[in-house]
Amino acid sequence: MQTVFMNRLAKNEKGEGLAEVWIGEGEGIWKLGWKEAGKDGEVQESLWYEGGSWNEMLHIYRHGLAVKLGEGFRPLIDGMFHDEEEQKGKSQPVQRLYCYSELNYNEEFYNELCAWRRKKAAAERKAPYFIATNRLLRLISTFVPLTLDELLQLPGVGDSKAAEYGAELLEITAGRERSQGFPLDWVQDLLDEQTYATWIYKQKEQKYRQDLDKYRTKQLLLRGVQEGKRLEQLEQESGLTRRELVETLEQLEKDGYDAETLIAVELHEMPETEQEEVWSAFEELGDALLKPVLQRVYGQEAASGPLLEQRYERLRLIRIRFRREAESRRNAG
Repeated sequence: MQTVFMNRLAKNEKGEGLAEVWIGEGEGIWKLGWKEAGKDGEVQESLWYEGGSWNEMLHIYRHGLAVKLGEGFRPLIDGMFHDEEEQKGKSQPVQRLYCYSELNYNEEFYNELCAWRRKKAAAERKAPYFIATNRLLRLISTFVPLTLDELLQLPGVGDSKAAEYGAELLEITAGRERSQGFPLDWVQDLLDEQTYATWIYKQKEQKYRQDLDKYRTKQLLLRGVQEGKRLEQLEQESGLTRRELVETLEQLEKDGYDAETLIAVELHEMPETEQEEVWSAFEELGDALLKPVLQRVYGQEAASGPLLEQRYERLRLIRIRFRREAESRRNAG
């Protein structure tokens, strides 16, 4: 086996707690490993990956390395990550506000804001995150804006959100005490660099964990399509819901993969006349929203009942075909 990459890391500036991450290749097999010196000086080695997929190994490398960096290890040679957002100079001041708020938010006040959001979401029949994200509510509970101008200084609050929910949020924050005021430049001075760096790596750990899970789900689905498996089998193997699997199929089609074999198997028991009605509804109403198509084909009462999930699933599968054909016509034209 030939080593193609290696970098050393340490847990402090004195070079204590030495470790290294390495990648090797031999006869088409990739290996990824981690070596770490224990307190007694004994070297402990773990193999993170062994197999033929460079892409899977890269996902595991990013996630595993982010975990170690979150534990306090720092590379002796920088450049171990090449994230697009870092190359674009993602706003550090905004990230520092997020970091500070997640470490210092008022939990009781945050829970009160969450309760307000639940009521608004129920009243407006929206998903809670459309009202405000958890991250925004933590920012509010930490910095306690008392005016519209202060509220607009928080990332995630634009003119439209301030106009729609600003007055209610300011009613909730009114009269509350806060240790610091606006503007929030003081966060830069109070936030320890080591604390901020550790938080950043924890964010990477979560992101790369999600990326790795998505990659593995994609590979499982692709193998399932090739092997002629049904959604029921893939549901058992992956632990995902049927809806999550179908949504992944939609993304695979967008990425250029052909999932028709699985679609055909799942729609085999659906009458042709019913499929044609759905297709006609997509032609007439468009494919952006499924509910209008559902009601056109099955009637207003179709918004509930035991067959609802099955119908939505079939609509999504037919929509994949519909979009594929529309894309083919555009390319042909």
